[in-house]
Amino acid sequence: MSGNGRLLLLCPGQGGQHAAMFDLARSHPAGAALLDSLPLPHGDDLYANRHAQPLIVAATLAMWEALREQAPAPAMVAGYSIGELAAYGVAGAYSPATCMALATARADMMDQAAQAEPDQTLLAISGMALARVLPLLPAHAYELAIETGEDSCIAGGPASQRAALEQTVLLHGGRSTHLPVAVASHTRYMQTAVAPFAALLQQTPFGMMQAPVLAGISAISVRDQASANDLLARQLATPIRWAACMDAAAEAGIRYALELGPGAALSRMLQQRPPHISTRSVADFRTIDGILRWLERCSEE
Repeated sequence: MSGNGRLLLLCPGQGGQHAAMFDLARSHPAGAALLDSLPLPHGDDLYANRHAQPLIVAATLAMWEALREQAPAPAMVAGYSIGELAAYGVAGAYSPATCMALATARADMMDQAAQAEPDQTLLAISGMALARVLPLLPAHAYELAIETGEDSCIAGGPASQRAALEQTVLLHGGRSTHLPVAVASHTRYMQTAVAPFAALLQQTPFGMMQAPVLAGISAISVRDQASANDLLARQLATPIRWAACMDAAAEAGIRYALELGPGAALSRMLQQRPPHISTRSVADFRTIDGILRWLERCSEE
């Protein structure tokens, strides 16, 4: 299927993983072959950081492998947290095996960073402007982790302070949701993981990118290895500007977007912003053919 340069591929982060997240990709020979070739972690806890990060990368890459021969060529790829690493795999910078190795190492380095101040977590906060949320965080040792909208964000900090922060948010008219993530990603709590991950990226082969990747912490389009290495490493301890990434995609002329899964959190967020971008997740479909038909219709509009 030929592309018209308007497709954005979205690669999710942690939170949407589930026991059946490989099923749709496995229904296609290419997706099944890729999954069979990867060293998938085993364990009952899909939300444990050491399992979640490589599993999410594997699910994302396998879905794209099932689609890419017949799908339009993407104009841009964007990834949310660990999804940004998967995005470089989708864009061709890393092989699937390399992506998996990096994801496993990234999870290990973040777990080691968390040991200095254990019992970390993430909290989604909504219904309050960011300017009102930020002053509430330091008293509970929380920091901004991800900007998801003008009135929504994710904060990271100690699990022991979560209930107190939730109560504070409620008293100020906001809402909060605990996320099943055990590391305070994209905050100072991960700072000791930045240098070792940067060193690993410097040693990792980097292929020719087939599409630019939106950097989560800056919303700029990345097309070269030096920028990718720097931004992927700093992302571990720097807040992600996801709202700005969605706006940057609209400004770049994106007309339709597909979230590669698992889950549909990114497609839901994008649907609430630029209304002219037609957005779906693979989770909305029952078959690979259904996804391809939708992509073909969008490419012809």
